[in-house]
Amino acid sequence: MSTHRHGPAFEMVGLTKVFNEKRAADTVNLSVPRGCLMGLVGPNGAGKTTSLSMAVGLLRPTSGTARVLGVDVWERPEEAKRLLGVLPDGLALPERLTGGELLTYWGQLRGMDRTTVQARTAELLRVMELTEAEEAGTLVIEYSTGMRKKIGLATALLHAPKMLVLDEPYEAVDPVSARVLTGILRRFTAAGGSVIVSSHVMPLVERICERVAVIADGQVRADGTLAEVSGEGTLDDAFVRLVGRDGMDEEELTWLGAEA
Repeated sequence: MSTHRHGPAFEMVGLTKVFNEKRAADTVNLSVPRGCLMGLVGPNGAGKTTSLSMAVGLLRPTSGTARVLGVDVWERPEEAKRLLGVLPDGLALPERLTGGELLTYWGQLRGMDRTTVQARTAELLRVMELTEAEEAGTLVIEYSTGMRKKIGLATALLHAPKMLVLDEPYEAVDPVSARVLTGILRRFTAAGGSVIVSSHVMPLVERICERVAVIADGQVRADGTLAEVSGEGTLDDAFVRLVGRDGMDEEELTWLGAEA
């Protein structure tokens, strides 16, 4: 096996992407320790999705690279992608299939053994609380947002990866589904897996993550444990301090609530 026994689970090394002379990601360097659940936070348009897309092999970087367990994603893509489970933001899934049919199809695409796929599909549907929908023949197109996120995570877990890269997995997800997702991620890291989750919801990241990196204008502004990045205040306070001004000026929108 060519993966390294030591070192970080996941590394972004000088990742840069230039679109029309604008740097969407500017020399992004980030390391995810093994067995860690790490949050990547930033405002919309900060470069989170661009950086993660390059890091998992979905978007070719202008420069830089990424490594998963020491395997270069761009030099050895097949080996790297066996180690990676990816949930992109806005993942387009085949919608005219049930969740079980989708997972079976996904396993066939990966060349997995049919018996293994069947066993893991049943287990994933149960853990994701999608068995009832499967028994009712519910198609993915009929799934709620929370159900879509759960089946998307199931596709990422099906081949037993070592590293999960999840772009906005909690966006528009109801509290019950969010609790299920969090339980699965904690179980995954407890078993030795590693996770990086992007989000712009600070309280969520504070609740589930051990480490956090703040990205803005395509650059990593801070990286460390929650305590290191948050300092004396909350992560939300640190985020505002690192990426922009706090709130709006008092003279703005004064017409709101004015008498007619």
